Amino acid sequence: MESINIALLLRFLTPISIFVLIVAVGLIIENRFKSIVRNIETRPKLEQYSFVLKSFNGIIFIWSIVGAIALILPMIDLPNSFNILVEKTLIVVALGAATILVSRLAVSIIQAYSVKNESTVSLSSLFEYLTKVIIYSTGFLIIIQSIGVEITALITAFGVGSLSIGLAFQNTLSNLISGVNIILARKIRVGDYIRIRQGEEGYVIDVELRYTVVKDIYNNITVIPNSQVINGSFKNYTLEDTSMLLPIEIGISYDSDLEKVEQITLETAKYVMENIKGGRKEYEPFMRYEKFDPFAIKFTVYLKINEYFDRLIITHEFIKNLYKNYQQEKIKIAYPITNNFLSPDNFIEENNIQQK
Repeated sequence: MESINIALLLRFLTPISIFVLIVAVGLIIENRFKSIVRNIETRPKLEQYSFVLKSFNGIIFIWSIVGAIALILPMIDLPNSFNILVEKTLIVVALGAATILVSRLAVSIIQAYSVKNESTVSLSSLFEYLTKVIIYSTGFLIIIQSIGVEITALITAFGVGSLSIGLAFQNTLSNLISGVNIILARKIRVGDYIRIRQGEEGYVIDVELRYTVVKDIYNNITVIPNSQVINGSFKNYTLEDTSMLLPIEIGISYDSDLEKVEQITLETAKYVMENIKGGRKEYEPFMRYEKFDPFAIKFTVYLKINEYFDRLIITHEFIKNLYKNYQQEKIKIAYPITNNFLSPDNFIEENNIQQK
């Protein structure tokens, strides 16, 4: 009797011990991965590769549970139908975890590569969404085929359903396809400063399923349909180079010495470029006289800024310093002059009114 109890006890303790041991090993490995990630993040050269180990977060624990159950399943006497159900469930869980892992790795690799190489596709939420949809769809088909479900009829039904959905959601699909075109054409990237034909402008912070999200310099968010962006003209201020010329128009009095004006203006411009954050220090400013206006000689000074937003501070500092230097050198900035005069009849009439 005692030997029977020991055998029965071992029969139950053995699978439980194996299960606990395998799960414990899985937790140890996962914690070790987290420790390695923390060490890698302290090294600048290796930090960009930490996403590989981060992608395994939680996956190893799931796989250890699946592996433990699969290992102890033959040791437990279960009905055949229940045994098959458990096996299929384990397949679904294992392949589902693998799909999540592949999705994490794919998104992280694209993100790392887009940061490293600015000419590649930037990672927007739309591109991330499409990547996940493709991977999860493929994983779903693999899973249902692995558990014995015929996928041919499913794919046929999906094709017919897609046609019906496409007809019902034409506007949504139009914006979705336009968003894909925006990403693949690489004419608009996350972080670019754009202005579209309708007048909206700002930094692109995301390209979503239906909309391109733009933030202006006042931190206001503008949501623009993707089809409106792709079907109209737009100006991208940072597509090839974030730096740009900043033209500032000025008018001076006809009494001014043009050589002196040029000298003082360029000295001021050079000072602003070298001392104000946002200006290109190595850039040599220049100016060009353009025309004779009724009240002024007009010219334009050309400065260079690091990005579009810097035009505010550079324009501010340049005008302030230029006005001060012009005052010191007695250079007059032109302003409109109005000549008021009275005709003889009006003059006589006004005198008569005053005498009365």
